[in-house]
Amino acid sequence: MIPKERLGQMDKMSKESRSNVMKSIKSVSQLENLVASALWNRGYRFRRNTKSLFGKPDLSIKKYKVVIFIDSCFWHFCPVHGRIPKSNTDYWNAKYIKNKTRDEKVNTFYKENNWNILRVWEHEFKEDFDFAIDTIANFIEQSMRK
Repeated sequence: MIPKERLGQMDKMSKESRSNVMKSIKSVSQLENLVASALWNRGYRFRRNTKSLFGKPDLSIKKYKVVIFIDSCFWHFCPVHGRIPKSNTDYWNAKYIKNKTRDEKVNTFYKENNWNILRVWEHEFKEDFDFAIDTIANFIEQSMRK
């Protein structure tokens, strides 16, 4: 086992290089692209990752006060598939608690402001993509009728 004080020394990149690499990673996943494409093909018009909305929802329709979040099983610690990595467990425990707390704040904000909020787990798309898209489409339709 590697001592904690040597873990930082194992990276072959400088801190600045590592930071630049991490900054270049995009926040939009391939799954989000597939979902957006499927909904767009059904005629729904929306914005993606709207920075002006709290929590930067994956999909949003301001006119109908709709926000949709596609939660990754890994990053949002899904109750079915969420597992803490075996290394650096203190970091990951804190990270998951922080993510869960943020998700709860976002949910509360939108509910208190009478928005229609939907969260869909990544695994729901993997189990039955069409059903998950139908669920989102039905949610949007119901929100439009309110």
